[in-house]
Amino acid sequence: MTDRVARDRIAGQNDSRGLRPRAWAAPVRAMSRILNADGSPGTPAPTGPGRSGVVDCGLYVDGERQPGDWQYADALAAAGRRRNAFVWLGLHEPELDEMTEIAATFGLHELAVEDAVKAEQRPKLERFGDVAFLALRTARYCEHTELTENSEVVETGQVMLFIGPNFLISVRHGDACRLSPVRADLEAKRELLGHGPWAVAYAITDRVVDLYLEVADRLEDDLDVLEADVFDRQGSGRIQRIYQMKRELVEFKRAVTPLQRPLLTLTSQVNREVPQEVRRYFRDVQDHLSRTVEQVNSYDDLLNSILQARLAQVTVDQNNDMRKIAAWAAIGAVWTAIAGIYGMNFENMPEVKMTYGYPVVLAVMLAISLALYRWFRRNGWL
Repeated sequence: MTDRVARDRIAGQNDSRGLRPRAWAAPVRAMSRILNADGSPGTPAPTGPGRSGVVDCGLYVDGERQPGDWQYADALAAAGRRRNAFVWLGLHEPELDEMTEIAATFGLHELAVEDAVKAEQRPKLERFGDVAFLALRTARYCEHTELTENSEVVETGQVMLFIGPNFLISVRHGDACRLSPVRADLEAKRELLGHGPWAVAYAITDRVVDLYLEVADRLEDDLDVLEADVFDRQGSGRIQRIYQMKRELVEFKRAVTPLQRPLLTLTSQVNREVPQEVRRYFRDVQDHLSRTVEQVNSYDDLLNSILQARLAQVTVDQNNDMRKIAAWAAIGAVWTAIAGIYGMNFENMPEVKMTYGYPVVLAVMLAISLALYRWFRRNGWL
């Protein structure tokens, strides 16, 4: 009886503080078991003031940010009491325990939460009840003085968005795309921000795609340098550099190409969840993405051509080396053949008794060698 009373008292305290979980809370609490590969209960992540993944939390009403520092639970409750209000919660690499608490507060599905914590998703758009889940791959160009076989050209990360009726949660992994400038720019555009969470989703997607364009333009410069070096006979043109560039381009392509389908869904006329005005903005983002995809595909073809050209050059160089070896072997064969003949132990051999037979034979071998050298040289073998 004592244990039961204690449990009831704790439950009553939780209800009085407004911490009663939503419908998704029970599945979300099972995340610690889902994320472990062996099925064992998960180990709680270390928590503390310095471990919080919350970067910023703002309450917006009619496109204007409300003053004060908001806790996400209080901000969500305030947004529910006001018209045309929503919460924008920004997270950076949150721990599992913290993400579980956020999921219980906002009613997020356990599968989407799992994707947000693991951060190994390809671009996609999914729906879980009245919450949309948009996963984006971010990319940033890495500055380098010289392209080598170990150079990192493109750095990738991930941004995942939970878009609900009155909230948007952005989960960022990596530093390829920081969202603080996006928030600052969007807060200066009250009319656009007044369209609600989908306006924030547009601004973040637009920033990600703009970085795609920047990376694509910088990659073009690297490809020009690589192409010039391959066809420059004085350059190194090492194949390892081409393969490294190929790997970086493939990583960038995996971030860019799959995003076409989610944007096509967002801009579709049958999609009534996204406001019509915001769909127009998404169409502009789709145009920029299409341009980037075309650039990436052309770069891929160009890089394949550069690789084939370099392989052909290697084959030609090997053939040239073989011809040089064969030419020198032919010249050496003259000396070997004549010396082998006069090395035979016979009594009756021509020029054996001649006084100047030895220098004459040497002169003949030298003359034949010089004639062969000039002939090979004239035909490009030497």
